[in-house]
Amino acid sequence: MLILKNNGDGMQKVFDFLEKDLKLKDGDVIVLGNSYGPDSMALLDILIRIRKKIDISIIVAHVNHNVRKESAKEKEDLEAFCSEKKLIFESMIIERYGDDNFENEARNIRYNFFEDLIRKYNANYLFTAHHGDDLIETVIMRIVRGSTLKGYSGFSRVVNMGNYQIVRPLIEVTKEEILQYDESHKIPYALDKTNYEDKHTRNRYRHVVLPFLKKEDSKVHEKFLKFSTTLLEYDEYINKEIDKSISKVYQNRKIDLNKYFELDPLIQKKVIYRILEDIYKDDLMLINDNHVKLMKMLIKSKKANAYVYLPHNIKAVKTYDKISISDTVKEPINYEIELFDYAELPNGHTITKTDQAETNDNNICRISNSDIVYPLYVRTRKYGDRMKLKKINGSRKINDIFIDAKIPIDERDTWPIVVDSCDEIIWIPGIKKSKFTKQKSESYDIILRYD
Repeated sequence: MLILKNNGDGMQKVFDFLEKDLKLKDGDVIVLGNSYGPDSMALLDILIRIRKKIDISIIVAHVNHNVRKESAKEKEDLEAFCSEKKLIFESMIIERYGDDNFENEARNIRYNFFEDLIRKYNANYLFTAHHGDDLIETVIMRIVRGSTLKGYSGFSRVVNMGNYQIVRPLIEVTKEEILQYDESHKIPYALDKTNYEDKHTRNRYRHVVLPFLKKEDSKVHEKFLKFSTTLLEYDEYINKEIDKSISKVYQNRKIDLNKYFELDPLIQKKVIYRILEDIYKDDLMLINDNHVKLMKMLIKSKKANAYVYLPHNIKAVKTYDKISISDTVKEPINYEIELFDYAELPNGHTITKTDQAETNDNNICRISNSDIVYPLYVRTRKYGDRMKLKKINGSRKINDIFIDAKIPIDERDTWPIVVDSCDEIIWIPGIKKSKFTKQKSESYDIILRYD
């Protein structure tokens, strides 16, 4: 066990955790997210000291957020430090940002970069320098915003990502202890001046709420860690109960509402949280109580078709007794295809001219040349589309036919409609035939099959 002078009880816990609990061993590869700030430099120093005893590989990953003029110099200084210590150094610069929330967007870019390095070096750990004060800020922010049970816990010390683990070794120590460690061991670092600006939400909590809590109890970070750990323990227990039922209710990002309503109300609520956690994973700061309420409103909606939008362009669509969740909101696909002998459709189906067909269901369409104007086309629906039907005077709206057939709302814009050159609707494949189609016993020239 490494024991260093002037280490402080808190920082000694970091060494103990890495050696005794995490059990670092020869051959381990660690990607360390490093901003050249005091926190990540302290963690880097700890890993360098451990490397003297355990043969670990350290990849220092630096992201220049390109919002401060000092950033270029900080990158150069960190690279020089790594060269001196014989460490692998990897960096990237964020050239431009979109219109999304800056902090969330920057975080996503960072973690995508880290994951690329995990794959490149076949690393089994990603270390970040989040500490006890960060945990307090995160917990309070989520309580104020509203979150899930897991979200209220802030963040975990260790997160299993499948082929690697995210580890936050400094979670038991405070910012003050880290700065004392840096000073004691003469560790270089740079301070980000934007951390002192109150325009960012986290900074307001850091400058106003955190000092008050520390004044009340200098060890308050330990209480928050206990609070976080307790919530995670309860969350783990409840998740075992959820595991017994969620696969029956939620599969392939679809919720079966009939089975959902059979669950206990508490489990119903937790199922919503689990679904949001499944979608957003470690991005739970994006989710608050309003999003949970939106999902509940969608589930309880009396409308046969409804939808809500969630952060990052995720859309939840209710169609009768199902809710489908998609990662991105897709632009409607409009197409018009001239129908010769065969047409491959954007929805994955085909329409084929055939010589014979035994059935007379809605997947088969028989037409007489004398009733239509060539050529035929397959297109998407248009506003105001109506189809003339047999045995009734007049026509029906295409949208009403979709509703009767219980076609999901997100499929209607791409569903194929067969028309002639006068834009007369002949057939909605798989759903409904018009007055222009023929029975098997009648006279016809063309047979179309929908597969």
